[in-house]
Amino acid sequence: MTEGDTDGTSQTGSDDGSSFVEYGIEDEPPLSTSVLLGVQHYLTMVGANIAVPLILAGAMGMPAGVTAKFVGTFFVVSGIATLAQTTFGNRYPIVQGAPFSMLAPALAIVATAPTLPGGVAWESKLLFLQGAIIAAATTEVFIGYLGIVGRLRRLLSPVVVAPTIALIGLSLFNVPQITAPDQNWWLLGLTVGLVVLFSQYLGDGHRVFQLFPVLLAIVLSWLVAAGLSVTGVLASGTKGYVDLASVTDVELVFAIYPLQWGMPRFEAAFAIGMFAGVLASIVESFGDYHAVARLTGSGAPSESRINHGIGMEGLMNVFAGIMGAGGSTSYSENIGAIGLTGVASRRVVQVGAAVMLVVGFFGPFGQLIATIPAPIVGGLFVAMFGQIVAVGLSNLEYVDLDSSRNVFVIGIALFTGLAIPNYMNGLEGVAALKEGLAGIAVLGPVLGTDPVANTLFVIGGTGMAVGGLVALLLDNTIPGTDEERGVAAWEDVAEDESDFSPVWAAADD
Repeated sequence: MTEGDTDGTSQTGSDDGSSFVEYGIEDEPPLSTSVLLGVQHYLTMVGANIAVPLILAGAMGMPAGVTAKFVGTFFVVSGIATLAQTTFGNRYPIVQGAPFSMLAPALAIVATAPTLPGGVAWESKLLFLQGAIIAAATTEVFIGYLGIVGRLRRLLSPVVVAPTIALIGLSLFNVPQITAPDQNWWLLGLTVGLVVLFSQYLGDGHRVFQLFPVLLAIVLSWLVAAGLSVTGVLASGTKGYVDLASVTDVELVFAIYPLQWGMPRFEAAFAIGMFAGVLASIVESFGDYHAVARLTGSGAPSESRINHGIGMEGLMNVFAGIMGAGGSTSYSENIGAIGLTGVASRRVVQVGAAVMLVVGFFGPFGQLIATIPAPIVGGLFVAMFGQIVAVGLSNLEYVDLDSSRNVFVIGIALFTGLAIPNYMNGLEGVAALKEGLAGIAVLGPVLGTDPVANTLFVIGGTGMAVGGLVALLLDNTIPGTDEERGVAAWEDVAEDESDFSPVWAAADD
């Protein structure tokens, strides 16, 4: 039995039902090509994987010299987590990286964690954060490998999955890299324009444009920004400025190892708050799995594949906590890159992970990547997250859109998935929500507790979690036939349980 047979995926785009796919999940491009394609995959998520540690470092008051090593730790964890997931987990070509869904509880923990006796404030905060991630992620391991998420698949129709995936992209339309008040719009526009030019207009003209539209757009935009920075057209501190001097102003090699900051500290309240972030991460990953299956022309992921994916994410979150990073989850940016490039090879993602794993130990390389200006990252986000929105909505081809029931559920899910997080972001932190919940008659004493308030704040601030839960509730309570909801048509093309086997089971075969 071949690996392609056991994994339920085909070898080429023409065979797997998605004609634009240049390299299918099982395809193995030449090593030199795989390195460039893998780096391209990782460059699409570099903004988020740098932003999360920088935000946490700032909140903890971490010294600049330590911050560089902190960022390097995130890249090392990302590389190892990606290799583990693509080899032993769901085996989809999805990059793993620092989750924004766990950032809100992380910031709440950092803000309230005490300084340990005889310790330094930032180190103490980080140790409490590590303990919370490890404790919450241990629960995620059990949720995954006990099959809890996989069983919920039976309740999920395209009416639920479509808005959930779409909200992954829609919920990020207002990230600072795009809508900052002092945005450098011409540089952002240049990046978007180059991605569109290479991927849509020139893609059929030359194989280089077809395979590397994102990499080419990043490199050319960066060269323009760097040239304008060196000549003084872009001043230091302005959007788009490239600080080349910072590349050499960092340690050459970092010593990154488990428990490098000390022994994690565990606090029940912090663990419960972090678990809300883990739940939001699970919802997002569930949508990511369906999105990548849709893009590659594969059937909807089987229960077994989902369970192994979530279980492995839990294990890698535990690992991230031990290493002193901020968690690990599937990256939607990477899925957008698949849609733009047609490159869905597992080997490509694994090679890219290995490169970034090595880069994480070398300060200058990581610092060079960090010089990519926010407007360029924002331009990539526009192209890639727009692609994810379209992928989500494409699931509606199975749904009866003449049904007022379906239109209602989809509309409400999308609207609430945008409105409620916007409301949460307008609050002055979880404390404001807690105060408001405590004033509710009868239920106030329960709703106003830290665990409930923290959970509602994190999940309520995550668009795909809100929209997905609303769609899940309405779709499974409002009467509708399987044909009307798209379940019957979807089951016809869904991945069979026998199509996916863990890598160790495949080896036995």
